[in-house]
Amino acid sequence: MRCIPEEPEFGEGQSAEKAVWEQLRRSLPDGVILAHSVQVRHGRAEHEIDLLVLWPGVGLAAIEVKGGRVSIENGQWHSSGKIGKHRIQSPIAQSQSSAHAFKEWIGDQLGTPLSSRFAYMVCLPYTPVPADWVMAGCPRSLVLDEQDLQHPAELIRRAIETEGNGASPLATSYAGRIAAKLVGTLNPDDGPRLGSREQEDLQDHLTQQQAVLLAATRDIRRIRFSGGAGSGKTWLAVEKARRLCRQGKRVGLFCYNKGLGQYLRNQVSGWRQAKPVFIGEFHEYVRSLGVPDGKGQAYFDEEMPRLLKEMAAGLPEQDRLDAVVVDEAQDFAPLWWEALLACLKDPSAGEVHAFMDDHQDVYRRWDEAAVGAVGAALGAVDLVPIRIDENLRNTRRIAETFGVFAGESFKARGNTGLPVRFVRCATDGALEVAGDCVDALIGEGWANNQIALLTTRSRHPEHQRHQEGGTIPEYWREFHANESEFYGHVLGFKGLERSVVVLCVNGFKELSRAPEQLYVGLSRARSLLVVVGDPELLAKAGGACLAAELERAEAWDPYLEPSPAADMVAG
Repeated sequence: MRCIPEEPEFGEGQSAEKAVWEQLRRSLPDGVILAHSVQVRHGRAEHEIDLLVLWPGVGLAAIEVKGGRVSIENGQWHSSGKIGKHRIQSPIAQSQSSAHAFKEWIGDQLGTPLSSRFAYMVCLPYTPVPADWVMAGCPRSLVLDEQDLQHPAELIRRAIETEGNGASPLATSYAGRIAAKLVGTLNPDDGPRLGSREQEDLQDHLTQQQAVLLAATRDIRRIRFSGGAGSGKTWLAVEKARRLCRQGKRVGLFCYNKGLGQYLRNQVSGWRQAKPVFIGEFHEYVRSLGVPDGKGQAYFDEEMPRLLKEMAAGLPEQDRLDAVVVDEAQDFAPLWWEALLACLKDPSAGEVHAFMDDHQDVYRRWDEAAVGAVGAALGAVDLVPIRIDENLRNTRRIAETFGVFAGESFKARGNTGLPVRFVRCATDGALEVAGDCVDALIGEGWANNQIALLTTRSRHPEHQRHQEGGTIPEYWREFHANESEFYGHVLGFKGLERSVVVLCVNGFKELSRAPEQLYVGLSRARSLLVVVGDPELLAKAGGACLAAELERAEAWDPYLEPSPAADMVAG
């Protein structure tokens, strides 16, 4: 016979139910289904069938079990046990109402009314009941006493056939459909998607705890928050801007990269209260004030900020800023800072909050001494340094891989997570192999919108297609909408992240900048990092410590069968 569940958990006070369960399991024939503690809701009423018998070819029986010594006096049921004699609800009425509720519920669930014979019964395993006993509404055949329980199967069958409401026996197929609803099978995706989601929710929770830093520094008007990758700096930048806006201040929330600018706008879009007067890239802000566009790196690095500074001198008071918040502040050159400070209502005392990682200075623009000189020239105090040492947004294995670039104070607080994977291949073949890695990961169960493929030199063909077609803004909107896998370059992915990152090391334009690019690329994954490239090039670009970390990584061949689902559960 089949039991649901196979081994029920009987709690304290359920010894009578356990005894009856064991006896029925031994007595009922093969093909019968025996279920314990079937919970049913009927409207607002809640019911429980202690034991439910599904007997193909016969019918159903709902059995209410009452332990102790049961008695009836003047129509009132009583039970005598450890707490003495006390009144109880009529068990036959309980069984009747629960059977009725179950019949209505299962009919709704299956879309077919239950027309099979259905008896409601009572079992009194420690009470003798005379053979000629009878009570209105309760024939003796619906009661199993301590003696009947010695051989209950035939008595249950007889009760169903003679007293059960219904016109026909229980069909085997219908019994199977009922059993499926009782089992309530729930098999979450064995792939990695759900495990990574839980892990990343924990990472988000840890990140939000960083708000204590903003509370502790709320009276400091000029701060430089400096921390490693995954320390929650972007979240802090957005939260700081939100708090300043709530104070009624005109706030500019700035960054350099287009992708990060779109992310910041998305984060702010749901605010119901005051919002920053500008959100996005520095050069877009300059254009918004009327400074003409130009061409060439020299124009954007030098001429454009000079024009902004000149224009700022004539800005009306109502168009100036009370506070400047900059994420990935190491991307900003000293001349940009000078121009931004000039846009403040009070350039010497207006609020400046910079969130940065000086180990990610991939553009080689950050010059602390020069930025300090800018502030001094405007009569401003230096930015007060605040260190953020804890990594919160990556698994420990990922953080330990890029930790060689993050400084001695770097601490990983995440879960252990999945092993980092290393796919060894020649540099000129890395792009094709990395694309095949994306396909293999989707085959494992990762959702395509959890994956980003980042290159270190030439673009992936999909990225190149958008670049040449002028559709990069739309492509970034697709990324932030989580519509599909993403193909990008590490330089454009600063401040962003995805559950899975395939880092395609397909060379470097300048080897001297390789450590910063590797640091960015390795730190963008939250749950799984896959590194694709030539071990010799990685050792040359990232140093011996990175080479040692990659030696400890899992050697992965994306052309083999997918890894077992059990191997994908994060630690």
